[in-house]
Amino acid sequence: MRNSDAQTGGSPAIPSRRAVVALPAAMGLSLAIGSPRAVAVPRGPAAARRGPALQPVAAFYGAMPTGVTISRSGRIFVNFPHWGDEVPFSVAEIIEGKAVAYPNRQINEADPADPARHFLGVQSVVVDAAERLWVVDTGRIVWADAPYGGPKLVAIDLATNKVVRTIVLPRDVAGPHSFVNDVRFDLSRGYAYLTDATPDRPTGLIVVRLADGASWRCLDDTPFTLPAPDFVPVIDGRPFLNKPGAAPGTPVGIGADGIALSPDGTWLYFCPLSSRKLYAVRTSDLIACREGRNRSEPPVRDLGTKGMSDGLEMDRAGRVYGGDIEHNAIVRRDLDGVFRTVVQDDRLIWPDTLSIGYDQNLYVIANQLNRQAAYNSGHDLRRKPYFLFRVHIGIGPARR
Repeated sequence: MRNSDAQTGGSPAIPSRRAVVALPAAMGLSLAIGSPRAVAVPRGPAAARRGPALQPVAAFYGAMPTGVTISRSGRIFVNFPHWGDEVPFSVAEIIEGKAVAYPNRQINEADPADPARHFLGVQSVVVDAAERLWVVDTGRIVWADAPYGGPKLVAIDLATNKVVRTIVLPRDVAGPHSFVNDVRFDLSRGYAYLTDATPDRPTGLIVVRLADGASWRCLDDTPFTLPAPDFVPVIDGRPFLNKPGAAPGTPVGIGADGIALSPDGTWLYFCPLSSRKLYAVRTSDLIACREGRNRSEPPVRDLGTKGMSDGLEMDRAGRVYGGDIEHNAIVRRDLDGVFRTVVQDDRLIWPDTLSIGYDQNLYVIANQLNRQAAYNSGHDLRRKPYFLFRVHIGIGPARR
């Protein structure tokens, strides 16, 4: 495929089309904050399989997206990982119905020879409270080992559309097999928190001190960050297994993945992908891991069973949202500790990243990840388009 500012096309089997189509809009509730009491209460019955609350925002006919984030002014950014699809650029802004390379095409040209200055394997994008877009780069192209300089955080000032900072993660924090997945920022304290979902270990949490870029790991290979043993969910009516060929499949073991930060910055919520559990840890304990005040692993709270989630998100009332991939749903942990279904819809085929906008809508990417060939005996069962949806929740994000 030729390079173009507007992403067109996708896998070779699909005719070239405009990669993203903007779809109609919509808009309506409110609440307050609490600490994460460990209350494991089963969710009630889900809503109808298709409700009017879920609204399509954009349709993608090219590479599959994984991440989405919304700026204060309503700008929408998405990303496309290098997982085998033809990816003309990894990071894009949706402008007038098209995915446009952001901040420019040059930085989106995957160049393993100059990894610190190019996007190699972008897994997520997040706008912080200072209106900077942060790009989480795994440094891995189609699962190849990441070169030094590949795993990094890149900050782009949305006012100037210029890169203003690059934080390269050192080898002892993110090695060649690491898979840095998602990030949350506490600008008031000066820290960023990431998950490392490395399938072949170690999997855990990463803390970055923003003042000097120093970083360290915590909770590596604990029961809280590891995949649940022999975890085989049923998605789309099929057991979700590593099954690249005709041989019997094996469990997909992906660790710490989803992440969310409480409105006051004192609690970090996280979950392994291959699990139905939600956990929380005090951010002060994660910071103390590096500073030597707490040499043992910090205590973690088990907050119960929420369903299998890829992404997590937090509203400013302190409620945690997550996908429920097995039920094509999004759930929310309310302040009473009960998990409730926000929306269930058969179009939510693998709800991936969640992002709350200042327009009080919850945005979600549905990308059919489970239908990739690696999980279906070598057959790619994805059916384009992939979608960006939103549902009105009546409250804004917990950005610090």
